This record gives sequence, structure tokens and C-alpha cells, in this order.
Amino acid sequence: MSDTTAAETANTGPLIYRQSIWTRTTHWIWAICLFFLLLSGLQIFNAHPALYIGQQSGFEFENAILEIGAFNTPDGPRGRTTIFGQQFDTTGVLGMSGSAERPSFVGFPAAVTIPSFRDLGTGRVIHFFFAWLFVGTMFVWFLASFINGHIKRDILVRPVDLKGVPRDVAEHATLKFKHGRSYGPLQRIAYFGVFFILFPLIVLTGLTMSPGMNAAWPWLLDLFGGRQTARTIHFGVMLLLVTFFVVHIIMVLAAGPINALRSMITGWYRASPGTPSSEGDRP
Repeated sequence: MSDTTAAETANTGPLIYRQSIWTRTTHWIWAICLFFLLLSGLQIFNAHPALYIGQQSGFEFENAILEIGAFNTPDGPRGRTTIFGQQFDTTGVLGMSGSAERPSFVGFPAAVTIPSFRDLGTGRVIHFFFAWLFVGTMFVWFLASFINGHIKRDILVRPVDLKGVPRDVAEHATLKFKHGRSYGPLQRIAYFGVFFILFPLIVLTGLTMSPGMNAAWPWLLDLFGGRQTARTIHFGVMLLLVTFFVVHIIMVLAAGPINALRSMITGWYRASPGTPSSEGDRP
């Protein structure tokens, strides 16, 4: 290696092989699955845009915690969203969207649903297809990550990670990112929460809403307090996953999108200066 190349490597940090083929492949399959699951899920939600807590729902019950719809006013129809009894005018976004000449009275607008028109049957077919693809990919990821040590090395939260949270928060707040061989404390906590809490929750609550699974695994109804409560939890977990995705994209852009994309496409990641170029070089 020439002196110039050595100096450049010292200033930029070494290229390290950070993401295995299993991590990269499942990452992109999940991204596709979650996109279709979200938009087809909103299509299904529009069939009855309300969420409840409890075993049952209906006109004689007052257990709704979220309702999206439209109502008439002296000035014409308006969109309205009710959350825990508090009403909000959401005309143009929720409950009523589209142009004034051709309004659409649905929970979520057509622009964020698959299909864009009202078709519950097609929405359910798309949702279930990608749901099972999601579950299969999750099984492959857990198996491969357990065998190659990815879970232990990068995902499980250790006591030292909890101690490092304040420092990691300060570094993220000032956009001083450290690119190492493994994930930082905030990354570990976030990914642990996604892989071991949110993913299992969204799968199990999805199964709880299935009459077939209710017959095979009736304990799911007891675990989540009924099908309606499971539906509400399912919706809430979806919102948390969307929040995670937004924050994830912001962090990728702030920390260096080219480096992150290279890592998730080729596996190779440019680490910070001073990072050992191999496991054996660690002090």
C-alpha cells in the first residue's frame, strides 16, 4: 500500500464487512413487505374506521377509542376524527378527502391505500400474502442471525449499552456519529424493540383477528383481551413501526446515506478512523 493510500485510509477509516447476506436480503424483503402491509392494512381499516378496547363492539357499546368519519354541518360535510372522546376536524386528510367537487368519504384517503379504490377483498389478499412473506422472512432472519452471532453481537442489549445511552443521545443530538463494527446503544435498543417486541406483537395480534386461528389457538383471545383489543394493538404497533421507519431514514440521511446503502447492498461499511479493520485487530 502506498503512503498516500495509507494516509487516506487513516483519515477515513477502514472498510469493514458489517452486514451478512442474510441481514441484507431480509432487510430489503421486510421493507417491501411493510410497504404493502401498511397500505393494504389501511384499505382494510377503511371498511370500519374505528378501534375498540374489549371483546365486542357495536352501536350498543361505548368502548371506541378512535373513530374516523364524516358528519354534516350547515356548511356541508366535514371529516372528523374522534380520539378518546376528543373530536378533531380532519377534513381533507381523514374522514373526508379529495376535491370539493368529488369528495371521498373514507377513513384514510385513496392515495395511501392499496388498492386506491374501495376493494376490501383485494386489500385482504394483498395483506395476507405479504403478511406470510413477512413471517417467513422473520423466521429466516432469526435462524441465520442466531447461527452467525448477529443477534448476540449487535441486537441484544447489554448493561454497558444502557450506561452508554446518555452519551449516545448527546452524540446523536449534535450529529457526531461513530461508525464502528457493531451497533451503538440507541441502535441496539431500537432494533431489539423492533425485532423482539414489535414484530412478534404485530404478527400475534394479526393472528388473533383470524377466526381460524381463534379456533386453533383460543389462548390468543385471552392473551390480548379479545379480537377488538388485538385489532387496536395491531394498529398501534403499525404506528410505532412507521415512526421507527421515519426516524431510521432521518438517521441514515444524517449519518451518511451512501455509506449506509453500501452496507445494506454489498455488506461493506466505512468505519470511523481508529476502528480495527478486523475482529483480530481489536485491542
